[in-house]
Amino acid sequence: MESSCELDLVYITERIIAVSYPSTAEEQSFCSNLREVAHMLKSKHGNNYVLFNLSERRHDISKLHPKVLDFGWPDLHTPALEKICSICKAMDTWLNAAAHNVVVLHNKGNRGRLGVVVAAYMHYSNISASADQALDRFAMKRFYEDKVVPVGQPSQKRYIHYFSGLLSGSIKMNNKPLFLHHVIMHGIPNFESKGGCRPFLKIYQAMQPVYTSGIYNVQGDSQTGICITIEPGLLLKGDILLKCYHKKFRSPTRDVIFRVQFHTCAVHDLDVVFGKEDLDEAFRDDRFPEYGKVEFVFSYGPEKIQGMEHLENGPSVSVDYNTSDPLIRWDSYENFNIQREDSTEGTWAEQPLPGKHLEKG
Repeated sequence: MESSCELDLVYITERIIAVSYPSTAEEQSFCSNLREVAHMLKSKHGNNYVLFNLSERRHDISKLHPKVLDFGWPDLHTPALEKICSICKAMDTWLNAAAHNVVVLHNKGNRGRLGVVVAAYMHYSNISASADQALDRFAMKRFYEDKVVPVGQPSQKRYIHYFSGLLSGSIKMNNKPLFLHHVIMHGIPNFESKGGCRPFLKIYQAMQPVYTSGIYNVQGDSQTGICITIEPGLLLKGDILLKCYHKKFRSPTRDVIFRVQFHTCAVHDLDVVFGKEDLDEAFRDDRFPEYGKVEFVFSYGPEKIQGMEHLENGPSVSVDYNTSDPLIRWDSYENFNIQREDSTEGTWAEQPLPGKHLEKG
C-alpha cells in the first residue's frame, strides 16, 4: 500500500491509529488505498472502530467504514478551539465505551492536523487517565515529536498550548470584548524584485470573512514598517484568522505573506506581538525578515485610540481601496467541503469536559 500512494499507517497506541496520505496523492491510487485500508481495519477490528476524518468530507470514506465522524478543517490551519474539545470528547467517550474500541484518525495533507488532535488528546486524557495509561501518553508524545513537529505550523502549536492551558487552569478565560485598531508589520517582506511588497489583510472570525483592507504599496528601502489601521475598531470574539497577502504587480495572482490564528479568550494584553517564528508560512520564508514581527493593537471599545499618531505611514506608502478586485475579494475557504456545525455534538460529544470547562467562543 505504501509504495503506490505514500500511505502512512501508524498504530500510535494499541487503540489509536493514524492513517495519513500526502496532499499530492493521485486520485486513482488514493481511492484504491482507501479501499485497502478499510478492508484491513474491518478484518482486524470489525465494527469496533470509529474513523475521525480530519480532512475534506468525501462520500467514499463514509461508505467504506461503519462509523465516520467528519471533523475536517483546511490543511495547514488549526481547528476552532471548540472543535478540538469536541474531537477529544468524542474520542474519549468511544474509547471508554468498550475495551476493544479503536479510534482511526484519517488525514489527507500535512500531518499537522494529526498533531493537533494527538497532542490535544494527550493533554485531555492526562486529566482523567489512570497511571497504567502513562505508556500511551508517552507513545502519543513520541509520535507528535517525531512525525508532526517538523511539519507543523506555529498556530497549531499555539492552539495546543491554549487547550492544555485552559484544561489545567494555567490560562484564564478572557471574556472582555476586544476591538482591533492597528496591525503593524515591523520589517518589510521582500516580495517584489526591487524590494518591498503590496500587502492586504483578510480577517476571519469562525472562518467567516469579516474584514478586508485596502492594498498597501510599500517600498522596502523607504520604510522600516507599515501600519494598517481599522477605524472604528473591529470587534473580534472567538477563533480569529488573519491572513496577509501580497498582490503581485500587474499579475492576477497573490502570495501569502503570513497567516496567524488565535483565540480571543487567551488574549489578555491590548498589545500582542507575533515574531517571525509565530507566523504561519512566514516562519520558513526567507522573504520575511528574520527580525520581522507583527503587532496587534486592541482596545475595549470601537473608539479611536488617542495618541497613536506616531503609527501613521510615511508619504511613500500608498493605499488602493479598490477591494472590488475579484482577487482581493476571493475567499479561499468558502469551497472547503465541511459542515459549519458539527453534527456529532449531540452524540458522543455530550460529556462535560474533565477538569476545566471550555466555554463556547
